[in-house]
Amino acid sequence: MAIQSAKGTYDILTSDMHKWHYLESIIHKTCELYNYKEIRTPMFESTELYVRGVGESTDIVTKEMYTFLDKGKRSLTLRPEGTAGVVRSYVQHKLFAEANQLTKLYYMGPMFRYERMQKGRTRQFYQFGVEALGSSNPSVDAEVIALSVNIFRKLGLKEVKVLINTLGDKETRMNYRQALINHFKPVVHELCADCQKRLEQNPLRVLDCKVDKNHPKMTSAPKMMDYLNESSKTFFDHVLSDLKRLNIDYELDSNLVRGLDYYNHTVYEVISSAKGFGAQTALGGGGRYNGLVEEIGGPDIPGVGFAFGMDRLILALEAENIDIASHDEVDVFIVTTSDATDSYAFTLQEMLRSKHIKAEKDYFHRKVKAQFKQADKLKAKLTVIIGEEELNDNRISIKDMKTQIQEEVKLDDVLKEIEKRMEEYHE
Repeated sequence: MAIQSAKGTYDILTSDMHKWHYLESIIHKTCELYNYKEIRTPMFESTELYVRGVGESTDIVTKEMYTFLDKGKRSLTLRPEGTAGVVRSYVQHKLFAEANQLTKLYYMGPMFRYERMQKGRTRQFYQFGVEALGSSNPSVDAEVIALSVNIFRKLGLKEVKVLINTLGDKETRMNYRQALINHFKPVVHELCADCQKRLEQNPLRVLDCKVDKNHPKMTSAPKMMDYLNESSKTFFDHVLSDLKRLNIDYELDSNLVRGLDYYNHTVYEVISSAKGFGAQTALGGGGRYNGLVEEIGGPDIPGVGFAFGMDRLILALEAENIDIASHDEVDVFIVTTSDATDSYAFTLQEMLRSKHIKAEKDYFHRKVKAQFKQADKLKAKLTVIIGEEELNDNRISIKDMKTQIQEEVKLDDVLKEIEKRMEEYHE
C-alpha cells in the first residue's frame, strides 16, 4: 500500500500555491509597512518554554502538544504557537538591551497541535503573527489590531468582525477571579470535567468553554467590565478611542478570554461570518502579555501581539469567493522538430531565462501538433517554432498565441524580438 501523509497533515499542491504566495506577500508587505522585522525561530523548543509561557493549565499544554525526549533525554516540544519562541529569542539575544526601544517582530510558519480534526483545524497548521515588545502604551495595542485589520482589507475580506475585551491588570484579575469562583462553585458539579479543573486553576478559562456555553450560570456570569479598577478602565478606554479614530469597527465581548494564560489587559479576536464556512469561525486574535517576558527569564518588559491561522485565511478567501489569479502561464514555449533543433532550443530557453523571460520546451520528442497543445495548456504568450531547414538558414518563427499571427525572424534577432514583445505584453 502506498504511504499516505500523516493524519492531521496535508500537502499544499501547485494548484493552490499561488493563493499562499498571495497571502504571504500581503503579510510581508503590510508588516514591513508598520516597521515590523521578520524573525524565524526553531520548530521545536524546550517543553518548559511552553509550560511556563503558554500556561500549565491550558488545553494546549495539557492535551495538545507533541512532546518527546531526544537522545539526550531532554524534553522537547514541536511548537504549538509562535509567541513563546519569539519571546524566548528576544530574551536570549538581549534584544531589549536598548532602552525605550519598541522591538517589532513578525513570523510565519508551521505549528503543531494534537487536535480533533475538522475544517480549518489540522494537526500541522500554518500561522503568522506579530509581537511588539517594550512599550505599555495602549496605542500599541490599537496599532497591532489595526495591522491585522489592514491585512484583511488588503486581502479583500469583508465578512469579518473584531471582537474585543479587557482582562485588566493583576489586581483586577484577582478580584474577578474570586467573583467567578463564587459564581460557579454552587453548580461546579454541573460543569464539564475540564471546567471543574479550570475553576480551580484558572477560572477565566471557564468562560471560554464550548461544552457549557449555554449553561444558565454561563450567561449570567459576572462581567469583567464591572471589576475593572480605574487604571485598567483608562487603559482600555484609550485602546477603544484609538480604534474609533482609525475607523475600525469592533464589538465588545465580555466572555472573550483567549486560550492562553499569558494575556492581560486587551484581548481581541477576528471572526468570519462568510456563508462558505457554515458557522462563525475564528481566524485568530491576540492581545497584551505584560508578564510573559519576565516569566520566560527576561526583565519585566511589556508586550502585545497577535497570531492568525494562514490555513483559515485561505479558507476565508474561498468562503468569500475571492478569486486570486494564478499567474502560472509561461511567456515562451519552444517547439522543436529534430535532435538538432532540440539542442538549440535547450540553449535558447536558458538565454531567455537569463533575461527573466519564463521559457519552456518539450522533453518528450512529441509531434509538432502535440507540442502546440502543450503550449496552449501552459498558456504560453509566444511560441517559437524551430525547423531544421530554417535553423540551417539562420531563421526561426515566432507565433503570437493570442492573435495567431506567425512571423519569421533572423536567428541573431530572436532574443531582441522576444524581449520587445514581452515588454508590449506587460504595458
